Parts: sequence; C-alpha cells; structure tokens
Amino acid sequence: MNDRINKTTDNSDNETIVAVITPPGEGGIAALRIAGKRSLSLLKRHFQPIAKKQTKAIPFLMRFGHFIDADKNIIDEVMAVYMPHGKSYTGLEQIEIFCHGGRQVVMLIQDAIILSGARMAEPGEFSKLAFLNGNIDLTKAESVAEIISANTKSSFNSAREHLTGAYSEHIGMLREALIDIIAEVEASIDYPEDEIDPKEKQKLQSDLEKIISQIKELKDSYKGGKIIQEGYKIAIAGRPNAGKSSLFNLLLKQNRALVTPTAGTTRDYLSETIELGGYKVELIDTAGIRKSGGVIEKEGQKTAQRIINSSDLVLWMYDLTQKNWKSNLSKDNDKYNKSNNILVGNKLDESKNTELPYNHIAISCKTKKALPDLKKEILLRIDATMPDLTSGLIVTSARHKQKLHGALSKLKEALKKLQTNETPELTAFDLRLAINEIDEITGKVYNEDILGKIFSKFCIGK
Repeated sequence: MNDRINKTTDNSDNETIVAVITPPGEGGIAALRIAGKRSLSLLKRHFQPIAKKQTKAIPFLMRFGHFIDADKNIIDEVMAVYMPHGKSYTGLEQIEIFCHGGRQVVMLIQDAIILSGARMAEPGEFSKLAFLNGNIDLTKAESVAEIISANTKSSFNSAREHLTGAYSEHIGMLREALIDIIAEVEASIDYPEDEIDPKEKQKLQSDLEKIISQIKELKDSYKGGKIIQEGYKIAIAGRPNAGKSSLFNLLLKQNRALVTPTAGTTRDYLSETIELGGYKVELIDTAGIRKSGGVIEKEGQKTAQRIINSSDLVLWMYDLTQKNWKSNLSKDNDKYNKSNNILVGNKLDESKNTELPYNHIAISCKTKKALPDLKKEILLRIDATMPDLTSGLIVTSARHKQKLHGALSKLKEALKKLQTNETPELTAFDLRLAINEIDEITGKVYNEDILGKIFSKFCIGK
C-alpha cells in the first residue's frame, strides 16, 4: 500500500504520451492530447502559427496554425493550446490539438508525434496522472469513466454528482469524525492516569454509532447504485401463449421476438436493454412454463425459472380469455406470488373479465390498451428501490461497497471494545483499520494492482 502522492509528479519514466481524446470515426472536429516533459518541444516542432506574433506559446491561449510532419509537410489546419506543468488536467505539461475529424488526418498527426519521441497513452493514463498528481481523488477519477459510459439519465446523474464532489466530501467528513474519536481514545493511552470521563465515553459511543449508521446507509445504497450501473432486470414470465413475446416487443418498440399462435414458440430466452423513465432496464422474454413439452422446451423452462429467481421484477402474464385463468394462477402460486412480481392479464380486448383483483393489471398487447398503466407501475417499482439521485451519496462501485463493508466491520468491533472497557490501544487499532478502508475509496491509500484494474477500464484518450 502507498500513501497518496500530494505533490506534482511525472509518469514513472518521464515519458511524453499522446492519444486521440475524441471518439473514432468521422466528424467535424477531432482532438488529441499530449502530456509530459516534451509536450511543448513537440508543439514547437510540429505547429506553425498563422499569426507571426503568436510564435511564443502563451498558456491557455488557443492558437490557429498548421500541423506539419518531420519533413515540414502540412498535414492540417489546427487549433492548439498549451497548458503549463502543474496547471493542466494531468498536472504535467500538456498540449491539446484540435484538427478536422477525419480518420486519416487524426492518425497522421498522432503518428508524427509518436515518431518525434512520444508514446501512445495507455487506457486511462491521463486520468491516472491526474489522480497521482493530486488533481482528482480516486472517486472522481472513477466518476469520469462513469460519465463517459453513462447511457441513461439516471446513470449520468449519479456520475455527475460523484464528479462534482459531494460523495468525496461525505467520505472525507466521515473520516474526520473518526479521527476526532481516535484522538480522544489515544489521549487515554498517552495519559493513562486521565481515564475517559463516563459522560465523554457515552458521547464517543454515540458519535461512533452515528458514523456506523451513516456508513451502513451508504453501503446499502449500492442496491440502487448497482441498478444504475448494470440495469434493472425485468423478466416476462408465465404460461405458454400468454403474450409474453408480444409484450416484450411492445416494450422494446420493435419486433424482436417471434410471435405465433403456437404454444411453446420461445424455447430459450431473449434479452435486450432499453431505457425506461431514464433507467437502464434489461428486459428478458422467457420460455413459457408448463409441465408438457419436449427436451429442448423443458431446458428453456429451467432457464426461465433461474431468470425469474434472479430478476429484480417479474411480469407474470396470463391469458384473460381462458376460463381457467384463476385456477392456473392458483397452481402457479409458488412462481408468481412474490413481492417483486406484477400480475399482468393479457387479451383484455377479447375478455369479458372486467373486474380483476386490485393487484392485477389488465392489458391488451393487440390494441396496447392499458400499456401506459403497466409502464407506470413498473416505474413505481423501480423508483421504490432507488436512493435520492440528487444527493450524490450513492455507491455505484462494488469496490466501494466492499471497502465500506470492511470499515463497518471494524467500527462495530471498536464500538464493542469501547462498550466493554477493553484497552484503548485495541479500540484505536480497529478505528485506524476502518480509516484505512475508507482511505482506499478516495485513494489516500492505494494498491498499485487496484489502480491498474480501475484505469484499465477507461478508454484510450481518457
């Protein structure tokens, strides 16, 4: 484990790195970033400003000119900006070049810079440098990747709140509160004749219980945070020919699943990701569950049961036109009668059953009648599992959850020792172990292997 570097530092080999920082493909503009000790010299070698008065690179001044290769051939008209050491995103001397967004021109510029002595940046290397140089903590670095990969409103909102620092500030506040408690406990170690006053001890216990409660609340928010990142899993299940594939297609807004009057058409499962009310939703069309059917269909039914058991929500469908739908539901009780299920009666347009139990929703996949009501109920179920997205205090990382769990365990041990009058050295030791877990979240203390895993998930250029 290493302490967080607090002063500006270069990459290990003092290399200068370069990468395209805009998505691949054709567009109006593309951008490249250069970072390292040779950035300014590379700019001088390859950039010719149009304005003669702008030959000197002035920090943060965008200049217009030509990018030239080693043989002085003009590659493109570009804009370039210089950022000095200690005042850039990475903390190093940094250049950003904006050129036309063609595939070939971008590669020619990047290749020319590499031939002049820079090397290709690794995935996430710019952000890793920003972290190592103290410009951002680890939670903000991770939120950069979340912002880039966000494909729904909810995932973007949570990543944005992390990036603005509310999450880091809350973690820092908890850390400072623990340090205050440690100071009180360790005072009794340094001055054993001054035992902790009973009232002061009661206050320490109360303060520690509050911190434990806050950390538990933060850890528990991962249930919603995981849904934000990975999606809310909804299985469409029921007996054959209930309209599962039709509903799947309707929610997907395309004919993805095969729909026929023949029972048992879906023998495996289909899965698609959609956005529903700003949430990422994994929608799964499962095989119809019945006792009959061939070997392949029965295997599909086993898979369907596993999906049902692992889903966040199950839309259990049945056919309202069948006279025995009530008795069928009674037989299916062990499969559908769960808190995370919505009972959906289909073929409302053909049915005479107009009165249904309060916890059922009747729809028509053919006419789309009451489909908005079903979507509304689905969103209500999702909302009920989600924390406040505007608070910024949502754990979306499994790594953070693990560290919070570790801190929580040590704090509970410290509280128990405090309550049973064990030696203050042991209490302080547990408290310091808890702080160490918290420090790994923000990166005050970090492991090189963990850094490698985190930044390897970033795209090249970030």
